[in-house]
Amino acid sequence: MERTTSSAESLRFMRRAIELARHAVDSGEGLPFGAVIVRDGQIVAEGWNRSLVESDTTAHAEMVAIRRGCQGQRSLTLDGCEMYASAQPCPMCTSAIYLARMKVVYFGASYDDVTQLVPALDVQPIAAALAQPWDQRPIPESRLLIDEARQVFEEYAKRQVAQ
Repeated sequence: MERTTSSAESLRFMRRAIELARHAVDSGEGLPFGAVIVRDGQIVAEGWNRSLVESDTTAHAEMVAIRRGCQGQRSLTLDGCEMYASAQPCPMCTSAIYLARMKVVYFGASYDDVTQLVPALDVQPIAAALAQPWDQRPIPESRLLIDEARQVFEEYAKRQVAQ
């Protein structure tokens, strides 16, 4: 079931995300995506796709906004924040939104809208690959030095308990 909202404030933030998407294209910095992070009716951070100018496949609008928001808040999380994105966040950005512990995401264009208009931006194969067990994904994943890697986490866990 599709959920929508249309408060004047929500529409204002979404329009800002769309403006940022337009800026990404007009400036030549990136692809047509923009994002705004809001807490208590105030913009905490903004971002637009900067993949082209930064030669960085992770410089999606949402990622840029999350980085700026976390840095501005001096925190790894953005608890209580809302994400406004000009398009449905890709799997990477969705993961970052969850890691940042945001409370809600609003988006304009869906995956289907984007794929229909610009087939090269189709992220459905990525989502499908990530839904597979790690050892059955199209890009092979293998475990190495398991015990040594786990040891670092064990040491970290002990330090967290001691604090």
